Formats: sequence, structure tokens, C-alpha cells
Amino acid sequence: MRTIKTLLLIVALTFSSVLVASTNAEEKRAESVVITEEIGKLLKNPGFLVDEDITASVMITLNKNNELVVLSVETDKNYVENFIKSRLNYNELTVPVNSHTKTFIVPVRITPGE
Repeated sequence: MRTIKTLLLIVALTFSSVLVASTNAEEKRAESVVITEEIGKLLKNPGFLVDEDITASVMITLNKNNELVVLSVETDKNYVENFIKSRLNYNELTVPVNSHTKTFIVPVRITPGE
């Protein structure tokens, strides 16, 4: 009888920890989508000619005022780095994000306009 109770307790603890982990993953994914969409809006219509796809990897964080802070931009074009920093730094997100994640890495692709 004691073995059955112990086994049921272990199963209950395992099941509850799996549920908590899946909920946190969904919240983190939703926050990432909000941040990615906001960055996409802010980087529309660059002030320079785009002949080919330009890619960059942007590391950002959020300050206490829910503003984007660019930590680094990895790209081979200096003008793209300056463009991304000038458009994103200290722009407040329209949707509040209560994230426990300190930094986000967002891939950016700038494509030629039509």
C-alpha cells in the first residue's frame, strides 16, 4: 500500500511540473511574437536602397519602461547596423510584455521593395 501511495505521489509531481513547463513555454513564445511583430513595424521603409536581401541578428532587451534597447547587431553592413539601432533604441512597445527573459535575439531580414 505504501508503494502505491509513493508511486502516485511521484506521478502527480511529474505531471504537475510538465504542465507548468508547457505554460511557461507558451507565454515565452507569445512574448517573442509580440516583440518580433513590433520590430517588423519599426523597421519598415528603410531610408536607403535595398537591392538584395540583407540579414542581421539583433540582440535586444527591455527596460523597466517597456522600451526596446539594442545590445548588439550582427551584420556585415555598417549602415544597416546604424539603421536598426536608430529605429529600435528606446521605442516603447505598444503591448506590455512581462517577461522574465532578460535578452531576446531577433533575426532581421530587409528585402527589396516592390
